[in-house]
Amino acid sequence: MTTTNNDPPEGGRDSEQRDARNDVRRRALLSRASPFGEFRPLSATVQVAIAARTRRGPSHAANDDHYLVLRIGRSQETLATSLSPGELPAAFEEHGYAMLVADGLGKSGAGSVASRVALSAIAHMSLDQGHWNLRVDPETAAAIMDQAQQLYGRADLEVFAKNMAAPLLSGIATSLTTAFSAGESLFVAHVGHSRAYLYRQGILTRLTRDHTVESHVANSKGPVPVARRAQDSRHMLTDAIGAGGGTPPVDVEQFRLTTGDVVLLCTNGLTDVVDEEQIADILAVSRQPAEQCQTLVDLAEQRNSQDNTTAVVAQYLIPRS
Repeated sequence: MTTTNNDPPEGGRDSEQRDARNDVRRRALLSRASPFGEFRPLSATVQVAIAARTRRGPSHAANDDHYLVLRIGRSQETLATSLSPGELPAAFEEHGYAMLVADGLGKSGAGSVASRVALSAIAHMSLDQGHWNLRVDPETAAAIMDQAQQLYGRADLEVFAKNMAAPLLSGIATSLTTAFSAGESLFVAHVGHSRAYLYRQGILTRLTRDHTVESHVANSKGPVPVARRAQDSRHMLTDAIGAGGGTPPVDVEQFRLTTGDVVLLCTNGLTDVVDEEQIADILAVSRQPAEQCQTLVDLAEQRNSQDNTTAVVAQYLIPRS
């Protein structure tokens, strides 16, 4: 007689119980809200409005000022999938913003070559070698500041190469002021006598120091020898891009932005004839950046500024969670 045993094999009942327990756990996990909330770093939510204006000074054969505004971004977008929309994040973008102002120095409009070359060199090198750090922590902040030094060094080499390439370009150089923002972080790099300002709640703060003999002497306790590396019609510069004598020291600093802040980059064609109290008054008026830029440039013209004048204005809205 053949006997059929319908009992599960040894250990089978334990296995079925484990499977049942695992099924309960899986159903519990699936019933919970997704652990992946909406990912919205500040670099994805900050709103920035930027404009720029420039004017050739009547005493100049060409406008030696040049400016550049860049938006740097990263994105993720689903193009094809078998998953449902609820299983994937929505399309995502985050951005950083770079603003650059260069004031070229040179005879008969040759300074325009210096400022153009400096901005072009930085734009190309940033594209080729930039890390595009948009979420700033102490480590990335250090990397951004180090990269600023490298970009300025490259711009210095490129302008100096032009300086040496042709007799008509001998002696060219440029000031160079850059502001880069990502989220609530603002980095300012600077060489020369163009300037960066931060306007916040009625107070205008200068973020750069002039690299001029006049400024150097004023900040020194006593007479000291000062090397002049470049000169425009009114200012002797202690440091400039492309002037030779080695890469100039670059001032690089980090600041924290808050909503409502306004950042201004400008050349000395503005600051030589318009004082900082008047600049603050213009930035205090709630207008679009383009209007503020135009008002600043127009005021320099009304004050009979003979120099080229450039203004770049950025307004920030920074949401808080």
